[in-house]
Amino acid sequence: MVEGGKKRGKTAICYKTRDQVIVRGLDLCRDLIGKVGFTEFFLFLLTGVRPSAALVKLVDASMVAICEHGLVPSVQAARMTLHAAPDALQGAVAAGLLGAGSVMFGTSENAGRVLADIAETVATQKKPLDQAVFEKLTQIRQAKEPLPGFGHRTHSNGDPRATRLLEYADELGVSGAHCAALREIARQVEKVFGRKLLPNIQSAIPAVLLDGGFPAEVLRGVPIVARAAGLIAHLAEENQRPISNDLWYSAEAAIDYDGVAAR
Repeated sequence: MVEGGKKRGKTAICYKTRDQVIVRGLDLCRDLIGKVGFTEFFLFLLTGVRPSAALVKLVDASMVAICEHGLVPSVQAARMTLHAAPDALQGAVAAGLLGAGSVMFGTSENAGRVLADIAETVATQKKPLDQAVFEKLTQIRQAKEPLPGFGHRTHSNGDPRATRLLEYADELGVSGAHCAALREIARQVEKVFGRKLLPNIQSAIPAVLLDGGFPAEVLRGVPIVARAAGLIAHLAEENQRPISNDLWYSAEAAIDYDGVAAR
């Protein structure tokens, strides 16, 4: 108990002594450093359970797939922030990560909810997969909501990263209810939405990770961790070969003023 009769808070992740750091019950130096890779440690830290080899491979593949995609808005934000505060690498990385929302690389969490809802409906209500997908797509369409994880500005013929990630899950023998739901959505989406939409990496990631046993509530964490690495690479390049001024001037050149004219 603490002062005022309140119970003490608790954590099950880590504690340290003079000679040890204990993480989820294991000695960091004796049991983990040099014995596990970062992805395996990330999953162990997250869940407290040693992950399967297949899940480690899927998270690895997902992070490789989402880590880098050119001068996307998060990268531009990070580079521009470093230009303004060159002594604060962490601030520039943070600026890029703040864009992990429902429109950009945080979409994986929203797509995961859709896939999980479909998989749960099939499992608990015993509905055929095609019916469960049609009902979910119709619900999204009638609510005039976007379908998360479908369509891509650049990859109009289909996101090659999504194709490869789904193939990899098949190769590992992990594809299950969530991958099946994603593929069925792809088959029905044009019928419901009236236009052809193909899966992008933001729906492929939750499909394979949920089938591999990754916790649904932190799906957004995978692109966040991955994109942090990509941002650091861009910031290292920005220090060596700066382009933030070009981004700045290009933005000014691309936008016209239509406010009140000078009096």
